[in-house]
Amino acid sequence: MQHSHEALDRPGGFSRVNLLAPLRHRDFRLLWAGMTVSLVGDGIFLVAMAWQAYDLWNAPAALSILGIGMTVPTIAFLLPAGVLSDRLDRRLIMLTADIGRALVVATLAGLSLAGVLTFWQLVVLVGLYGIGTAFFIPAFDAIVPDVVPADDLPAANALDQFVRPIALRLLGPALGGALVAAFGLGAAFAVDAASFAASTVAVFLMHPPSLVRSHRAESSFGAIREGLRFVRRRVWLWGTLLSAAFAYLAFLGPAEVLLPYIVKNNLHASAGQLGLVFAAGGIGAVGSALLMGQLGHPRRDVTVMYATWTLATLAVAGYGLATASWQLMAACLLFNALETAGTIVWATIKQRHVPASMLGRVSSLDWLISIGLLPLSFAVTAPVAALVGARATLVGAAAIGGVITLGALFLPGMRDIEDDKPLAEALPLLRPPVADPS
Repeated sequence: MQHSHEALDRPGGFSRVNLLAPLRHRDFRLLWAGMTVSLVGDGIFLVAMAWQAYDLWNAPAALSILGIGMTVPTIAFLLPAGVLSDRLDRRLIMLTADIGRALVVATLAGLSLAGVLTFWQLVVLVGLYGIGTAFFIPAFDAIVPDVVPADDLPAANALDQFVRPIALRLLGPALGGALVAAFGLGAAFAVDAASFAASTVAVFLMHPPSLVRSHRAESSFGAIREGLRFVRRRVWLWGTLLSAAFAYLAFLGPAEVLLPYIVKNNLHASAGQLGLVFAAGGIGAVGSALLMGQLGHPRRDVTVMYATWTLATLAVAGYGLATASWQLMAACLLFNALETAGTIVWATIKQRHVPASMLGRVSSLDWLISIGLLPLSFAVTAPVAALVGARATLVGAAAIGGVITLGALFLPGMRDIEDDKPLAEALPLLRPPVADPS
């Protein structure tokens, strides 16, 4: 289961300097550097975790249970994490989350290297990992507008979606496959733990400005209710989150569980091949981010976002139809390219139309609702695959998810914000200008 054109000099124009413009700001440079190293580690973790699960229990149920074990704690802690990220020092929350995940992955590495890791220990550890992720996600999403001026936010989102797939889907999986093949699973987990340590240092060195936020005496439940009211009154928010929840229910569990299973058991390929499949997705996402940087934020942004997400969901069918690794790579490339394009647009829409004081809660609700049904998706994947086969499950999941995604575009009022003035322009005093301390 967790993201542009206001900085452009002219309509349709593009400058490489604009894509790199957010790096002028010291805190964003540190945030970006730490994120990049950590994402490489996450890419290693993707391959190592899947291979470890199937090494301990070679059945689709293994990764299904592991997915449930990770997502349920994440879902359970997202709302309180969102409230805290709007009330406390977001940098401190990110530090705590990174340190916690580093310790969890280091423990996993030690048990794997010692050869004593059991499947249920793996489930417990990824559950703790999921708790750390729940606190990191809303704090990270909400801190970006704190350290980047409004004019640079589209470029920051494009840069994020340029670097993220390189690290998470290209370098990380390729390195993870090579580490597993050459040194074993324990070594791969150890490198991931080191990446969290590097990210912790980068976040520690940040000094984001102190922003003026609401200091009303309000309970945590009151803050959550306020966030829910904000989402409920905006079709573009609640419609997108609910459609994502049901689309992910349809296709994300099958994609996460069955893609590694097909590589290992149907194609009889190696962990290195799985890494290359993921890496192809990284190439697609990088190309998409570059293209979005050239084209800028689309005028009909909601329409473009839903069109790309629908096509991305349909591309998952390629996993079920593929009979060779290169075909899986092509499907993964297409899925990630289209998904990235929509995610860049979505991140900018949220940052433009959600007040800074609400962004942490809205971000946590975004993740909570979007992935709320993901444990169920993981749970039903194994029995459905046993009944109709892994390939048929993937093709059917793509078709159902695509219909759900496209249907949400036609909800009454969904596209109204395409004609609205961005909140960042309408209410420029929501947050003070970001001073560049460099």
